[in-house]
Amino acid sequence: MAGGRRFYADGFNAYWLMYMASNPADRSKVVDVLEQASRLGATVVRTWAFSDGQGSDRPLQITPGVYNEQVFVGLDFVIAEAKKRGIYLILSLVNNMESFGGKKQYVKWARDRGHYLGSDDDFFSDALTQQFYKNHIKRMITRVNTFTRVAYKDEPTIFAWELMNEPRVPSDLSGKTMERWVASMSAYVKYVDPKHMVEIGMEGFYGESTPERKRFNPGQGYTAGTDFVSNNRIPTVDFATIHVYPDQWMPGSSSQAQVEFTKRWMASHIEDAGKALRKPLLVAEFGWSARSGGYTVAARDGYFRMVYDAIYASVKGNGPCAGGLFWHVMAPGMESWTDGYDVVFERSPTTAAVVSQECAKIDRFTPAV
Repeated sequence: MAGGRRFYADGFNAYWLMYMASNPADRSKVVDVLEQASRLGATVVRTWAFSDGQGSDRPLQITPGVYNEQVFVGLDFVIAEAKKRGIYLILSLVNNMESFGGKKQYVKWARDRGHYLGSDDDFFSDALTQQFYKNHIKRMITRVNTFTRVAYKDEPTIFAWELMNEPRVPSDLSGKTMERWVASMSAYVKYVDPKHMVEIGMEGFYGESTPERKRFNPGQGYTAGTDFVSNNRIPTVDFATIHVYPDQWMPGSSSQAQVEFTKRWMASHIEDAGKALRKPLLVAEFGWSARSGGYTVAARDGYFRMVYDAIYASVKGNGPCAGGLFWHVMAPGMESWTDGYDVVFERSPTTAAVVSQECAKIDRFTPAV
């Protein structure tokens, strides 16, 4: 739901928007990508609202509670420009991985204060790291945009807060550590900001609450201490997410095996979102890497169509799937940032056409204001 009406989220990830917008000379890249999103009919863009520690290039949070105003103004700019174009944003609050700081940086900060932490997974249970993170949540949500003069907690352009990008706790495969953390932090976000939705940021691995569903995981090593069903049942989580990366999760497997996995992965999660969770499901990341064997742009376009077809079938049947965001869009001139998954629309007109067609199909199911 958005503005009290049924809403479907179609768009993409562009994690770098705040980073680029923090330098006025790079803001044209942000504007160009948001303009493209608008022209294609995209409704939602997912991006980072974090960059932690002095080891990060252009950090947002330099040390706990100490922020780089120039980078915060960059995020203000992103929100203001998205608002002009009617595009919603999902803002992710911290990374599970080390890039842009992540939970590793929070653990380092706690160690610097004298806390003994055995692993980066202690981020989820240590009192000090949790307080650092809650302080970041509050600072982010109560920020007043320097362009719009609207507090983030009152900004309708923000579609949802994401607790973490791809959280994992491999040191506790029961899923209980993650469940306690999600319950605590999602409740805190709702306390500070009761207006916006909250989602976890999970990839979708099944866990101990549904052992019979673990057969849909890409392998035994992919429970990752998360539990798609029990973690997303938490009342302060508004909708579930999954990511889809068979080329990463099933290295060495054939393209056909990866396609078949994707079909099963999406079907099982759409079913569980409707029956077990009774919540919407967003396919928050999916992609096909140029570094994968047998990659061609045509193959990527076909993969996108397959994912979109599954989303569309759910939408058309009044099912729980609420849309999809592919990973990811970059602007021209960002070649050094490539990870193989990036789409530059100017160089990929067929992919742009596939995305635009999906947005148009899904838009027909969104009631007019």
